[in-house]
Amino acid sequence: MRISTDGPSGGTSGAVLARRSVVAGAVGNFIEWYEFGVYAYFATTIAANFFTPQGGGAAEALVRTYASFALAFFFRPVGALLLGRVGDRYGRRPALVAAVLTMTAATTAIGLLPTYATVGAVAPWLLTALRIVQGLSAGGEFGGAVALMTESAPPGKRGVYGAWQSLTVAFGLLGGAAAATLVTSALTESQVAAWGWRLPFLAALPMGLGALWLRLRLTESPAFVRAARADRVRVRVRVAPGASGTSTAGQAVPGPAAAGESVSARTVCAVVVGCGRLMAWSAAGYTFLVVLPTYLQQTVGRSAQQALLATVVANLGFAAAIVPAGALSDRLGRRPVMATGAVLAALSALPLLHVVQDPGAPVWLTCGAVALAGALVGLSAGPGPAMLAEMFPTQARHTGLGVAYALANAIFSGCAGLLITELVRRTGNPDVPAYYVVVTCAVGALALAISRDDGHRRALRD
Repeated sequence: MRISTDGPSGGTSGAVLARRSVVAGAVGNFIEWYEFGVYAYFATTIAANFFTPQGGGAAEALVRTYASFALAFFFRPVGALLLGRVGDRYGRRPALVAAVLTMTAATTAIGLLPTYATVGAVAPWLLTALRIVQGLSAGGEFGGAVALMTESAPPGKRGVYGAWQSLTVAFGLLGGAAAATLVTSALTESQVAAWGWRLPFLAALPMGLGALWLRLRLTESPAFVRAARADRVRVRVRVAPGASGTSTAGQAVPGPAAAGESVSARTVCAVVVGCGRLMAWSAAGYTFLVVLPTYLQQTVGRSAQQALLATVVANLGFAAAIVPAGALSDRLGRRPVMATGAVLAALSALPLLHVVQDPGAPVWLTCGAVALAGALVGLSAGPGPAMLAEMFPTQARHTGLGVAYALANAIFSGCAGLLITELVRRTGNPDVPAYYVVVTCAVGALALAISRDDGHRRALRD
């Protein structure tokens, strides 16, 4: 582990540095989820422009669009592993700088891509390649941001500080919805289909440059600096770099290989457990917050404006619950808050979906249903980042929590749109999204119920 502490520090107080860490960590996450939201909101337009050859069907093109969406998610664990190793060895700052650079470049490039009508079958391959780059950068983003935020948090505040990472998910999705609403309201349908869809992707460039400026001014978290210095001390007291050695005090000191194997085994186990605990958050979050607009248009028959309005309301409910849930978890523990959200989501998924499907339902009732669905996801998303950070030691925290989150999202989020769209198409059953939420939330609640729940009382492990 090498210390990378460059960046302004001076005599800045710990509270100011903690706030800077929250802002700099959150801003890159905002851009990531802004882009993923924009891609989901314009899924039908992207399908028509990139995945519909002459004679192709709209439903088939949409499935292909979601397949590209899912593919990017399956590259997120790779990005979490690669950038996580950078973050755990050289510092959170260089990894976060690399993540925001690659995400901004790939998102901007999507806005410049030629369509199927221009370059033929090359177009979907180019789009998929850029989605893979986004997946790699997004995979490293979460682990670095959460590690930085929670390691910089004052005692007893990790839940609140980590919740800001989840809050920027809501802000990013709301930003994407706002951009999509602005474009679809200001332009005609033909203009949106021809070139208007590109504008929200191009808007990522100035946002990314602002995020880069903030991250270049970061200093390393105190926990990483402590762990890096301790690692240097351990290296100095070893006599030889074999499997084991003897310290100057005559005590056995584990060699690099043995220590690495022990940390790897614990990390892999924690990653698997973390995936289970995140299942409800990942599956319900993507179903209610990202897949919803396309589902409402393709299956329920709502207009694009109605679908976007429902998504905005759902994300407002999501955002409203996140920070209070994080704060509550600092007092009660992560498990009871997250498990409550999972159980309530499983019980209410089908009734809430039926309200949304009903064309005669009052507007206030429909808005209340989607807002409640978003709030239930927020109960898991608020404590979730702190819970993951508490599962890993500092020297493996960026990699471990990043891979756990990325794997959970790849399996339960990235496949949500593809699975739901394909099952609805094959079965004709409009209740498929609710069944998906019920099953995943029930299993996720069980994983949370059997988990240890004193992490909020303990200091992070260096």
